[in-house]
Amino acid sequence: MRPKQQLFITFLVILGTLLSNLPVTASEFNFSVTPITPENQIDKRKTYFDLQLDPDQEAELKAELRNDTEKEVKIGLSVNSATTNSNVMVEYGKNKIEKDESLLFDLTDYVGYPKTVTLEPKSVQTVVFHVKMPNDRFDGVMAGGITFQEIQPEKEQTENKDQSLSIENEYTYVVALLMRQSLNEVAPNLVLHEVKPDQINARNVILANVQNDQKTYINQVVIETKITKKGQSKVLYQEEREDLQIAPNTNFSFPTALNGDPLTPGEYHLTMTVLGNENKNGKFSRKKENTTINYSDQWIFEKDFTIDGKIAKELNTQDVTIKEDNRWIYHLVASLFVLLMLLLILWFILKKKEDKKS
Repeated sequence: MRPKQQLFITFLVILGTLLSNLPVTASEFNFSVTPITPENQIDKRKTYFDLQLDPDQEAELKAELRNDTEKEVKIGLSVNSATTNSNVMVEYGKNKIEKDESLLFDLTDYVGYPKTVTLEPKSVQTVVFHVKMPNDRFDGVMAGGITFQEIQPEKEQTENKDQSLSIENEYTYVVALLMRQSLNEVAPNLVLHEVKPDQINARNVILANVQNDQKTYINQVVIETKITKKGQSKVLYQEEREDLQIAPNTNFSFPTALNGDPLTPGEYHLTMTVLGNENKNGKFSRKKENTTINYSDQWIFEKDFTIDGKIAKELNTQDVTIKEDNRWIYHLVASLFVLLMLLLILWFILKKKEDKKS
């Protein structure tokens, strides 16, 4: 065998040994969840819970948990009200979004369930959730979700912390849970609240907080924003997004990006247009390429807001997309050059005077 071939084979053996010692985590789920359709289900074809109950009526929901692995799996359960995030998408799981003040009936107060479930290896177990409809009558929907999350054993958590290259997977299923007393339609309503400068992912944005204060979803949402100087028509920044969704009784802060520009103190004006609920007979419309899309609902908001100098400076220093302004260096060099020229001229004049005296 040639020396080069021996060297190549030795390299492969060493590489294989190194790779075999790297920590590896499974990419597949260690358990599965199958909702069992209850009698109170409105549409039994849906794979999530969508119940119709009378005021104060109680019901049982069931979900089948399956563990096909050779090890014990412990699962944590939680119920959360639906929220709308800054991407204007509905979240049904745990998050840090604050509940809206219009949320009179929080789903978490009307569902009883075990906080943890332990699945033996190669086993199937049915989990029961006890739900109760509020006694007060209302139209619309209470929206939320049931989260099933694998709890990692303490031993594995310690081992993962000791290995810097390990990847910690969180196996999570979320099943939506909707509860309503009737199928009566509820008219949606949006309210524009505070508009202010802020940051998302260390990038400057203008946030416009919008509230849906009704017990209804708003689907196929399109949002367009334009920001100008107050009293001027030139658009400085704009944003347009589509295929969005807003959950009942939630609020969200919609961002308009500054695209690397620094915040400049002053008075500004926001124009925001929101379209929702596609409907071929809707009276509101928008053009998209060569087609016209109609919507049932439209909101147009106008609001003045202020960018404070202190806040602008603080946010600008934290924005990773703003390039450092080095123009002061050029001003300094130019000033020094002018000063040097003046000193040379002065030296030349003084020298000329001394030459005349001599």
